[in-house]
Order: sequence, then C-alpha cells, then structure tokens
Amino acid sequence: MTSSLPSSWLQALRVYTHPRVLGMLTLGFSAGLPLLLIMGTLSFWLREAGIDRTTIGHLSWIGLAYSVKWMWSPLVDRLPLPLLTRLLGRRRAWLLLSQMVITIALVGMAMTDPQLNLAQLVFFALAVAFASATQDIALDAYRIEAVAVELQGAMAATYQSGYRMAMILASAGVLWIAAAMDVSNITYEHAPWRVAYLVMAFSMAIGIVTTLLIREPDVAYDRLSSENEQIAQTAIAQWPLHPLLRRFLVWLYSALIAPFRDFIIRHGRQALLILGLIAIYRISDVVMGVMSNPFYVDMGYSKDEVAAISKVYGVLMTIAGAAIGGILTLKIGIMRTLFLGAVLSAITNLLFVWLAGQGHDVDALIFTISADNLSAGIASSAFIAYLSGLTNSAYSATQYALFSSVMLLLPKFIAGFSGQFVDAYGYEPFFIATALLGMPVLILVWLAGQARFDQRTETPAP
Repeated sequence: MTSSLPSSWLQALRVYTHPRVLGMLTLGFSAGLPLLLIMGTLSFWLREAGIDRTTIGHLSWIGLAYSVKWMWSPLVDRLPLPLLTRLLGRRRAWLLLSQMVITIALVGMAMTDPQLNLAQLVFFALAVAFASATQDIALDAYRIEAVAVELQGAMAATYQSGYRMAMILASAGVLWIAAAMDVSNITYEHAPWRVAYLVMAFSMAIGIVTTLLIREPDVAYDRLSSENEQIAQTAIAQWPLHPLLRRFLVWLYSALIAPFRDFIIRHGRQALLILGLIAIYRISDVVMGVMSNPFYVDMGYSKDEVAAISKVYGVLMTIAGAAIGGILTLKIGIMRTLFLGAVLSAITNLLFVWLAGQGHDVDALIFTISADNLSAGIASSAFIAYLSGLTNSAYSATQYALFSSVMLLLPKFIAGFSGQFVDAYGYEPFFIATALLGMPVLILVWLAGQARFDQRTETPAP
C-alpha cells in the first residue's frame, strides 16, 4: 500500500486531482453546513427574537451530540439499513439517511418561529445535531476506507476546505441573506430567517448528490468481523441463554467491544501514549479560541471587522493551511508534519501577546489571524491523517468516533476556566499559558513517532 514520496512539489500537488480527494470537497461542505446553524447562527437568531441569554446558553448543549457520537458509532459500523445498504453500501447508506434527515430538520427549523414555538425549534435543532453527528461518523469512515494512507493528508485537506466554506455560508451567508430579506431592520421578523434557513436546507443537496455519485469503498472487513464473532460465539456458547439473546450478545461483542479490543491489541503499551497525544494535540488552540472573541471585543474591534477578518478571511487562510498540510504529509510524512503543526500552533498563540500590545490595529489583526489560522490548517490536516492511519478498516466508524471524542474532551474542560484565568491575570499571561500548554504535545509527538502505528494493508480501488 505504501509508495515512494513524490519527487517534486508539482507531483505532490497532483494528489488533489484524485477523484476521491476531489469528492471530499463537497462531502466536507455537507458536514460543515449544519454545525453553526444549530450553534452560533442559531444563537444570533434566538437573541434577535428576544430569547433570554440564559436560555440561549442552555441551548448550546445541543452541540454535545458531537461529543457523544461514539455511543452509536457501532451501529453505523455494523447495522445495515433496510434497502439503502443493499443499494448503496454500508457507508453511503448512512450518509444518505443522515443527509436527508438534516435537510428535513433544517426545513422544520426554517418554518418554526422561536417566539411562537421554541420547543419545536429545539426539537428540529436536536434532530439536525444527531443526524449531523451521524453523518460525521459515516463520512469519517468513508474517508479512511476510500484511499490509501499516504493520501489521507490530501483527503483531510479537501475535507477541511469544503467544511470551512460551508461554515462561511452558514454564518456570514445566513446573516447576509436574512439582512437582505429584512425590510424593517428595527423589529424582529421571522420571514428573513425562514428564507435563510430554507436556502441552507436546499444547500444540503450538494452532499446528497455527491453521495449518490461516489463509489462505495472496496474494503475487506468481513474476515476480521467474522473472526471476532467466532470468538464471541465460543465464549458465549456455554451460557444457558435464549438463541436470540445469544445472537444479540455476539453482535454486541463484534460491534462494541471488538473495536476497542482491536485497538489495544494492535498498539499494546503504545495505546496509552497514542490516546494521550490525541487528548492534548489541539489543546493550545481550543483553550485559546474560547477567549479570542471576547479579546477582540475588549480590544475595540467592531463586529464587521471581526466578521470580515476572522469569519471569512481567517477561514480562507485555514483552507490554505489545510492544503499545505496535505502536501507536507506527502513530502515529509505525517509525524513530521504533526510536529511542525504543533510548533506553529504554540508559536502563533504568542502573536496574540504582541497583538494585545498594539491596541486597535486592523493590519496587526489580519496578520495575527492569518498566521494562527494557517498553522491551524496545517496541524488539522496532519492530525486527521494521523487519526485515519490509526483506525482499522473493520471498525473505521467506531474507532474514529472514539478518537474524535477524546480529542476535544480535555481541551473543552480546561477551556471552561479560561475566562477566570483572564479575569485574574489578563490576556497576555493567558496567551503565554496557552502556548506553554502546547509544549507537552511536542514530547508526545516525538515519542509517538518512535512507535510503529498500524497501517491498513488493503489498497482500495481509486
């Protein structure tokens, strides 16, 4: 499955012409679109509708669906969908189902006025969240299985590009559409938001069409699954159980226990090291990111300045960084790019210390956000490629869902104390502290680079 590294940067760039790499652009768009529609953009809509801040804060918990998706990922890995799985395959079937649910639920959100029926809006938002998390599970598994390991960096780059484009549309795009349809600009009207969310719902057609056009990955997974089922059958055979219960327990072992057992067996003592790296790799960026918007406000930057520079220009720089990261994984390897991304993430956090001393300086803001987002794009591409290489194709959905959940758990917890730290010590010490949080990451990346991590032996068809 391995191949020699490209001999030139031009050859490396050609990786983005691979059909399945290109397909990840539109699939990434489909994955990125729902997130802000049930979080930041929804919060703006609710506040304009007069919903109190406490309620809006509580409704942010809708996003927790993305953090617990590992709980039903075994179903996505192992449970066939009636008719759809036979027609499309196990990954495309779940992709199409989740995309259809997202579309219908977004239409439901669009047609619901939060002033009149907030509970109904929350119901549809929850449906979007769980369907979107399910789409992520199936899409991550598809991305891992669709191409060889050396192409995972490029797959991650195009995925991020599509994802970030969708986030621009779901944030700035929705606000622009709603503003254009709002004739009063003084009192709240439901109609502009209805139109904006309907446009977002119909935009999911991009992902639906792509799912119908792409090929199901050609991955040999039945052998390993069968072996695990035989292990379970042998162990449970002696138990005095009803045949239906025995078959359920065999399935449960194969779907839920076997993926975690497989990871521990393949990596042995290195498993804890790998999980430790996954748990803290993005800690520097995640902790810093919570206080970035309050920092911009306190520095006197207007909403227009922050929206244009951070939400649009910054996203474009992230896309550029993702593309560079995809090329670097081919040129210098995943682990070296992973180390470089960690170094850049820590260093760019120190730029915010410099920015704090500049006062209200738009040019300094552009430079800082550009560097920060560019480094984040490089780090994310390498990290996604690394996680993809760790998974076993027999349990792609389950194992990757576990990794992505572990990735955010500790950083999100620590980030909850970021406001207290800033109140106590100020912004400059806070940004320095977030940079220092990245130092243990460098050690773990180096140690993980010394360990062999399992790479799939199958070579999927292009």
